[in-house]
Amino acid sequence: MMNGRTGRRSAGRGRRRAASAALCLLAGALTATAAGTSPAASLTPPVSVTADDLSTWQTNGIVWSMAANAGVVYAGGTFSTVRPPDAAAGTSETPAVNFAAFDAATGAPTGCSLSFTLSSGTATVRALALSPDGATLYAGGQFGSVNGVGVSNVAAVDTATCTPRDDFKIAVSATVRAIAVTADTVYLGGDFNSVGGQTRNKFAAVTTGADLLPFTANADEVARAVEVTPDGQHVVLGGDFFTVNGTTTHALAVVDATTGAVTTAYPGFVPNTSTTQDITSDATGFYTANEGTGGGVFDGRIAVDLDDFQQRWRDTCLGATQAVLVHSGVLYSGSHAHDCSSMGEFPDQPRKHLLAQSVDDPQLLPWFPDTNDGIGEPVGPRVMAQTDSGGHHYLWVGGEFTTVNAAAQQGLTRFADGPDTGAPWVPNVQLSTVAPGQIDVNWQTSSDTDDGVLTYRIYKDGATTPVYTTTGTSLFWDRPQLRWTDTAVAAGETHSYRITASDGTNTSAKSPALSATVASAAEAYPAKVLADGASLYWRYDEGTSTFAADTGTGLDNGFLRNAPSYRQVPAAVAGASTAIGFNGTDEYAYSNRRHAKPGAFSVETWFKTTTTKGGKLIGFGNLTMQNSTNYDKHVYMTNDGKLVFGVHDGSTRTITTPAAYNNGAWHHVVATQGSGGIALYVDGVLRVSNSLYKTNQNFQGYWRVGGDTLSGWPNVPTSTYFAGQLDETAVYPSALSGTQIAAHYALRTG
Repeated sequence: MMNGRTGRRSAGRGRRRAASAALCLLAGALTATAAGTSPAASLTPPVSVTADDLSTWQTNGIVWSMAANAGVVYAGGTFSTVRPPDAAAGTSETPAVNFAAFDAATGAPTGCSLSFTLSSGTATVRALALSPDGATLYAGGQFGSVNGVGVSNVAAVDTATCTPRDDFKIAVSATVRAIAVTADTVYLGGDFNSVGGQTRNKFAAVTTGADLLPFTANADEVARAVEVTPDGQHVVLGGDFFTVNGTTTHALAVVDATTGAVTTAYPGFVPNTSTTQDITSDATGFYTANEGTGGGVFDGRIAVDLDDFQQRWRDTCLGATQAVLVHSGVLYSGSHAHDCSSMGEFPDQPRKHLLAQSVDDPQLLPWFPDTNDGIGEPVGPRVMAQTDSGGHHYLWVGGEFTTVNAAAQQGLTRFADGPDTGAPWVPNVQLSTVAPGQIDVNWQTSSDTDDGVLTYRIYKDGATTPVYTTTGTSLFWDRPQLRWTDTAVAAGETHSYRITASDGTNTSAKSPALSATVASAAEAYPAKVLADGASLYWRYDEGTSTFAADTGTGLDNGFLRNAPSYRQVPAAVAGASTAIGFNGTDEYAYSNRRHAKPGAFSVETWFKTTTTKGGKLIGFGNLTMQNSTNYDKHVYMTNDGKLVFGVHDGSTRTITTPAAYNNGAWHHVVATQGSGGIALYVDGVLRVSNSLYKTNQNFQGYWRVGGDTLSGWPNVPTSTYFAGQLDETAVYPSALSGTQIAAHYALRTG
């Protein structure tokens, strides 16, 4: 916490983003163009902690609580040993019964060893907090003794000697999950209903000498967090409760620090299906960590202003937030966030366990170290702590994880304000020579776990000095396409290009050299596609990478998933282009950019297959890494090889071709919707239409090629993923005319 203390205590836990005219649009000598501007470039404050984890000792169980001060980090939980950073589980272990202390700067244990035990059952340390002067460490949990000294679920430890204080003993009837400390008061939260023989339901306060105080904040369900405001006048309470002192206030309440009387209630502020797991604060606000189960849950974080105790912001990421901590205007959190699409961030990505946000804005900052879920009640991180040592700032994370940044590491990890050692990913590059007299150098912006703005340098023909330098913004789920057009070339010349990405400290290796020969005339087919206004145009000319380059000015690149078959020949149309092959099981592509519901639109692609299991060729869905839960505007093949075009306007609306097209030949399909309804063209000819279906489902989504779910649609094929080859995929923000479509098909041979 940053309000005068460097320590951090656990709040306690129990659960847990015309041809020539068209070609002119592609030109732009010695300029780079981005598909969109990622917000990462303008966000402040910068994240001062790197995403590079440091060598740290491990535990053999779950770390539930931590506190830190003066370069020492105390960790409590449910574990029995600690071991060196590279040691496998069960090897090189040192006894550490539910508690260990570590040097913040080295990650190694200190000489402080305490044993928290229980005569029967499993002992655990769920809360740790330091006194403001750092002289006393308060511990809470479920335990009956500390180093053999009898206690009752709460204890005080002299940090100078690392011994339990005999003058701090009070009976607490059940588990203590949260502790907050001032100069003269220790606030407790947990499962208990009595303290010192007096009724205290879930929250209580005692003196630093363990005398029970009149403070009464009786709650009806478990307490999980307590936080004293910087002025010492209020205490913020968090947990599962629905009432405090009879006042309706779910999961969050502010009470008077002396009496416990409710001063701000929050009925309906947190959904009934969610709870508050942790609370932290700074000079201007307090911040909550929330998790829920079932429908309508709130799993994110809330920022509340201290001047009026009203909401500043909240994010709506899904993924059980367990821990929050503030440092230098950045709110760090531990969770297993898996969907932040409701706030414009990543959709259905694999779980991300460590996130950062500005205390003034819920938008995610570019800081993405990661753990796994781990063991026990798997969430991953459960607690955070911070302290300074040797001129550096350290952020420690504890929990049940068993990996950190994809390497084995159990229970504990730490990060610092330097050095930054992680280099950005090597850029994925594609060259295009659609327009004569130039080479378009396209690349997918790279990913870096702690930098959102990267510098790119392009090297031409093996030179050691870059021919062009630019910057671009990116996040792990949002990697926009950039383009530089080289016009210092002549028809018939062949040139090669390589690109590096740098975060200012670390630079990636150069991308593999790619070569292209400058065209003397425009390619007829792509020129027509661009002239007709394609907003997305994937030609599938990439080598082995995740990058599907957009040939048009929209720069709406795609992600290729699960390594489809690249550079398939012969391609669908004349020229040097290649096609792509999908396996019908799990290979597909999705657009980097999320789109609003289109009004009029057209989707176009070439396909070749002999499958008898059908599959989706192209469609619009709300998810990227999983099957979508909202999906329409799609063309799919049935088992017998017929094509279906469908939209959803409250009901599923489809039209189906009378003929089959799974004969192993290249075919051209275009589906349109506009004021004249929907139409489906195959090989340049209108095959079926319906003038009644003029609208489609209203949701934000991604264009997906090669597969997505079809549940609930007519004649669902055996496979919803397409087995075969695709080429020249395009999307248009208008309904193409039959004349335009026929012209596209006629240009297939050049």
